Amino acid sequence: MTTTELRRVLGLRELVLYGIVLIQPTAPMPLYGVVCQQAKGHVVTTILIGMVAMLFTAISYGRMAGAYPSAGSAYTYVGRELHPALGYLTGWSMIFDYVLNPVICVIWCSKAAMNFAPKEVPFAVWAVSFAALFTLLNLRGIQASARTNEWITAGLGLVIVLFFMAAVRTILGAPDLSLDRFLRPFYDPETFSWSAVSTGTSIAMLTYIGFDGISTLSEEAHDPRRNILLATVLTCLVTGVLAAAQVYAAQLVWPGYEGFRDVDTAFVHVAGRAGGPALFAAVNLALLVATIGSGTGSQLAAGRLLYGMGRDNAIPRGFFAALSPRTQIPRNNILLVGGLALVGALAVSYQLGAELLNFGAFIGFMGVNLAAFVRYYVRNDRKTVFNLAPPLLGFMICAYIWWSLRTPAKLAGLSWLAAGLLYGAWKTGGFRRPIEFAAPDETDAGAEQNTDLLPKEKVRG
Repeated sequence: MTTTELRRVLGLRELVLYGIVLIQPTAPMPLYGVVCQQAKGHVVTTILIGMVAMLFTAISYGRMAGAYPSAGSAYTYVGRELHPALGYLTGWSMIFDYVLNPVICVIWCSKAAMNFAPKEVPFAVWAVSFAALFTLLNLRGIQASARTNEWITAGLGLVIVLFFMAAVRTILGAPDLSLDRFLRPFYDPETFSWSAVSTGTSIAMLTYIGFDGISTLSEEAHDPRRNILLATVLTCLVTGVLAAAQVYAAQLVWPGYEGFRDVDTAFVHVAGRAGGPALFAAVNLALLVATIGSGTGSQLAAGRLLYGMGRDNAIPRGFFAALSPRTQIPRNNILLVGGLALVGALAVSYQLGAELLNFGAFIGFMGVNLAAFVRYYVRNDRKTVFNLAPPLLGFMICAYIWWSLRTPAKLAGLSWLAAGLLYGAWKTGGFRRPIEFAAPDETDAGAEQNTDLLPKEKVRG
């Protein structure tokens, strides 16, 4: 098999911009209403708490990317640093995470389309339409999907600026400009509840999902050991500050957490209060297009994760590791995820879907923090505070937020983990045989370029 070396052309600036594009600068807008209701109006507080957790986790991701520059996934970091079985369970949890992302995108797109369309068109019709759209876009191939996402991201900055301008005008025109009004979004003594804020934070963490994608660019970055770490941290910081500013402005425009016509598209209605029908339409359309891009990209990512696990024979190779001869994409996986997205959109609410997605994401976050703790502190002769504190604090905060998920999400997520344990036990004869993982020098990046991707060697744990 012919191997090629990727060119190192990405500096720190390009890496940070890539990370922001992955997350989307409007990330907190679709989930604003759900978090606002759950946290009793303290959306900005949940965003800032989440940013702290993600900054520590970003350090762990950046350091693990330096240790495994050709890997770039929690599944690989945990499997190679801790134990292949734990890596398998992390990957199993990430399947849950990746598959749920297209589900909530189908739900939100359908709700946003209903803001424009006649009310006679039911939700189910829109769900079928968007699930089919995501699938068809991905079947065109990875390059077409990437170009689509780039165009979608290009106009979002303008929409954010327009919203801020309208929000400032509305806020300054309000009769109450007391200091208390400007502090209430952070802490309202009449409604504050730590349990409500914690649960709201467990949903608001969806704002940061995708930052770990920077670690997949280690082989294309200048000085990857330094720049991947810095870019990952800076991306979380910039995302957190921008997201906090957006939801803070929204809370000042629409004080409280009740009265939304549709909680799933609440931010659109906030924009309408600030800027009238024109801004309502602009924000609704921009978020609709952005969510189409996110749903398309997440469906492709889910397909590639399943491909990677299938290639490693952690799940049936014959189905999941098959590539389309023409487009070099895992067509079976794309169709499967598209079908699951439709079923999920018809079966769960946006809030429950977001919580289920975060259940899987936090398993990955905790796993990477633990892997970084073991590699850089437990097995390292240098027992420094930097090697101890970030991964340990990241693990503890992520574990607390994970536990703050509502009971239905935890029960569904734990059931998925139990199914993974049963499947793993069956596949390995009661875990008497090790689960196979690809050799460290074999990357997922080759998925777009080669069909001869079955590993010639295996690393056994």
